[in-house]
Amino acid sequence: MCAEAEAAPEKFWGEVASELHWFEPWQKVLDWNAPWVKWFVGGKLNLSYNCLDRHMAGWRRNKAAIIWEGEPGEVETLTYQQLLVEVQKFANVLKSLGVKTGDRVAIYMGMTPALPIALLACARIGAPHTVIFGGFSANALVDRINDCQATVVVTQDGGWRRGAEIKLKPVVDEALRHCASIKHCVVYKRTGSAVEMVHGRDVWWHEQMELAAPECPAEPLDAEHPLYLLYTSGTTGKPKGILHTTGGYSVGG
Repeated sequence: MCAEAEAAPEKFWGEVASELHWFEPWQKVLDWNAPWVKWFVGGKLNLSYNCLDRHMAGWRRNKAAIIWEGEPGEVETLTYQQLLVEVQKFANVLKSLGVKTGDRVAIYMGMTPALPIALLACARIGAPHTVIFGGFSANALVDRINDCQATVVVTQDGGWRRGAEIKLKPVVDEALRHCASIKHCVVYKRTGSAVEMVHGRDVWWHEQMELAAPECPAEPLDAEHPLYLLYTSGTTGKPKGILHTTGGYSVGG
């Protein structure tokens, strides 16, 4: 496969890309104009649709998509069908908070099923996300949120790490004093510890999910539409972000 890809890269990646669902086919696999490159020019797809919707017609809809065990011992399993419902509902939550295609969403959470649900919901509506490690300081959040001008941050009250509770919401509260672009903060209740909720800005995940409709069609997105931003640790200076686009990342991943 490596030899085939090296000998005819456009043919190889075109065949790989054809295994995915495309709302509209591409006109050109690769447009290379050094140093700029575009993949699957003119094609439209959606990563969330490819992860979930396309499996609903077959046996995989009842297969476990996520099997999760939390540090205190909770166990949760979500099938592809169940995951699709949760993703669509949270996509509608984001829409209800004013998030539109192209708006950025910052995600500062621990390792729970809510995290991939949030990522897939962002991808579903074309809102580029940036995941910020749930152990970074408020200053680290400020740098990344301000750089990408996120309008919503998704977090949780706290998380568990090696038996100790790591409080996340207070870190977000401190950071948001310096993040003018943020309009809303969605808080997932994980540990149950008391947190301050700012009226008009902060909302509970579970309350919003109860109100959300269970259906949200996936947006057909251009292959070059931004999918997510990933920042360096910032240990050697200001964090630097790399942008991954929808088509290239979906096929390469």
